[in-house]
Amino acid sequence: MSLRIGLVSPVVTANPGAHQPWEAEAGIEGLARIATVADGLGFDHLTCSEHVAVPRAVAAERGATYWDPLATLGYLAARTERIRLATQVLVLGYHHPLEIAKRYGTLDVVSGGRVVLGLGVGSLEEEFALLGATFEGRGAIADDALAALRASLGRRTPSYAGTHYSFDDVVVEPHAVQDRVPLWIGGRTPRSLRRALALGDGWVPFGLGLSALTEMLANAELPEGFEVVLSPGRPVDVLGDRDATATRLRRVLDAGATMISTAVHATSADHYCEQLAALAAVGEEIG
Repeated sequence: MSLRIGLVSPVVTANPGAHQPWEAEAGIEGLARIATVADGLGFDHLTCSEHVAVPRAVAAERGATYWDPLATLGYLAARTERIRLATQVLVLGYHHPLEIAKRYGTLDVVSGGRVVLGLGVGSLEEEFALLGATFEGRGAIADDALAALRASLGRRTPSYAGTHYSFDDVVVEPHAVQDRVPLWIGGRTPRSLRRALALGDGWVPFGLGLSALTEMLANAELPEGFEVVLSPGRPVDVLGDRDATATRLRRVLDAGATMISTAVHATSADHYCEQLAALAAVGEEIG
């Protein structure tokens, strides 16, 4: 496939208004089948988001089902060969950087170097409180965590001295096998884009229209190789309207995307796999 397309994985989240009825029954085997088909068709990546414990009052808006990304992507790593495995996103404030480096470095080993770390500052204050994480000043903490991660990933004996994290004379084994694990920064503000440009390898925004994204990207100087991972919004339905799908994908590229990450409309796992084949064909045509 010439056009690089990643998939917002079905099954693993249940956001109100976006979750499709068949996903509740599909389970890990349904997801693994979809992952295997996507792997064979040449899709770039699969995603898995993170929430640990969502307060009931918040769950009505954000959903309550969030599969753990490490366990989920570890299972999918064993069922696939090429497709990348992307957290979208881990909340930096919930973890020590060495915890991420060790756990996802191990995933990088067992997957043969296919991990992409999507990372975010986080916005759910109630969850920060539940986990004993610091909410106020979380942006500065996240910036230091990103620098600490960059100093740690792929290194057996990392060391770092920053404003919030400091470590030395430690061994992290196993560690990531990629020379540079891609760090994609999530968010929806100009600050998140600046953070991505300064400390990451890509930007994966959410909740923004294409006009806003086009304007933000037009005012940014993107380094060579920097990934801009944008979504067409609602799930694509290639079999329902192929031409409309192609038009939507082209608009995302025109907005400044280097890669597209999309949800897919389906009524079953079988239908999802059929949609993937059609989407891969459209990706070849667009190039």
